[in-house]
Amino acid sequence: MKSAAALLVVAELFLAGCTAPTKEKDGLNGISNNWQQDFDAKLPMLGHRNWILIVDKAFPEQNAAGMDYIYANEDLDAVLKKVLAQVNLSGHVKPIVYRDKELSFISEQQVKGVTRFKTSIENTLGNLPVQTMLHDSVFKKLDTESKLFKVLVIKTNEVIPYTSVFLQLDCAYWTKPKEDTLRNRMKN
Repeated sequence: MKSAAALLVVAELFLAGCTAPTKEKDGLNGISNNWQQDFDAKLPMLGHRNWILIVDKAFPEQNAAGMDYIYANEDLDAVLKKVLAQVNLSGHVKPIVYRDKELSFISEQQVKGVTRFKTSIENTLGNLPVQTMLHDSVFKKLDTESKLFKVLVIKTNEVIPYTSVFLQLDCAYWTKPKEDTLRNRMKN
């Protein structure tokens, strides 16, 4: 009887170790059932000089220690809208927007749907100033930045090339003129 009970306990432990988790993968650096929840949890930790990248599906996962990844199985524009809304509500950060320069040279003949995508993203970004840079320059910049500051990459299911949007975070409650005034006072 004791050996049957012991065998039952061992079998239960074995089976418990073999059951699949209820979520695909928790948190950052993986697939999550709710990317927005993961993002909302991470946003309060991000601040001035951190980055949020909303990228197309082919954007590579990099080895840099300062980069975290979330997969959002949605269109890039839909994810960008949600990210910008949360950043704007945060009160502590505001975005400086960068985009790939190459996108403006891609034609509808090369990639079907690119015109619609460009228009949609322009509407989403609204009046935000947008800086463009060559795609390879983005990687060089991120390589340098991720050594000191966290970079959160939200990978989407977008399959139009050069569509990624890069948000460098700036302080929402402290401006450059205020900083300049402070530095000038400190000189006296």
